Amino acid sequence: MSIARYSRQELFSPIGKVGQKKLKDARVLLVGAGALGTSSAEMLVRAGVGHITIVDRDYVEWSNLQRQQLYTEKDVMEQLPKAVAARNRLKEVNSEVIVEGIVADVNGMNVEELVKRHGLILDATDNFETRLVINDAAVKHNVPFVFAACVASYGMMFPMIPGRTPCLHCLMDHLPAQNQTCDTVGVISPIVQLVTAYQVTSALKILTENELQPRLQSFDIWKNEQAVINVESLKNKDCPTCGSHPTFPFLAYENQTKAAVLCGRNTVQLRPGMERSIPLDKLALRLKELAGDVTVNPYLLSCTYEDYRLVFFKDGRALIHGTSEPAQAKAIYHRIVG
Repeated sequence: MSIARYSRQELFSPIGKVGQKKLKDARVLLVGAGALGTSSAEMLVRAGVGHITIVDRDYVEWSNLQRQQLYTEKDVMEQLPKAVAARNRLKEVNSEVIVEGIVADVNGMNVEELVKRHGLILDATDNFETRLVINDAAVKHNVPFVFAACVASYGMMFPMIPGRTPCLHCLMDHLPAQNQTCDTVGVISPIVQLVTAYQVTSALKILTENELQPRLQSFDIWKNEQAVINVESLKNKDCPTCGSHPTFPFLAYENQTKAAVLCGRNTVQLRPGMERSIPLDKLALRLKELAGDVTVNPYLLSCTYEDYRLVFFKDGRALIHGTSEPAQAKAIYHRIVG
């Protein structure tokens, strides 16, 4: 290891040489390699975190380049999976760090094997269903989980410490903007960098065993607004994830999104495991600039999106016409619904 490489970081007394050694020995799981994921991964790699596992199911597209800082036009033209393109770039940034790229959809069937090999999880996902699956696994295996999200000019961050703080399940009814996505309302790069700064700072504190105040922080960088909330009182003793009798509901098969390929139709039906009602009129408004041929009635909404025909039902079920790949169908669904 280059003596000078981390010298400025080691001069920062809360980290120092002892903290730098802890970073080198750390193993971090980063779920998602989009805007937040690429930004956080680069900070961690430059900081000298010894082993980083990046898991993502998607591939690099032109619209990613505006804010997903690890990717290039070459990655788009080669249609590289994000986990692979991120790994390739990060190895160029710091060859001393082990970067593992896994092309996969994180769900209740594989999340525990991923989580229990790491000492910290960073959230960079695009939907709350996956976040709740990770949250369950993090609490079950006693692994800290730093939740983060951003959309439009708004972002939020919360470090979940098992046994000490409320979990994400406890906070679900208190988190705003859950039905907005970058595909429906857009996103600007500065909010990504702001949320990343807070998320990675929390990660560095956890990994170097510095004091961490578990606060839910939110920001609107365009409106110049910020809020910090002490959420300790929101810890629910009856929470099915972190309460006194946990059942970890989002790890159960019956609570996971079911994908069924419809025979001979090049269509995937998705049925969310968690109870979810879609306000079709509000979804239609958000899709006005994004999709074509938007038709809505009291029972369903249909539209065209890129090369796909989408049909959403009030109960959260959806038909994704134009693909027979469940992972691709889920990615499209979460881009629209969140």
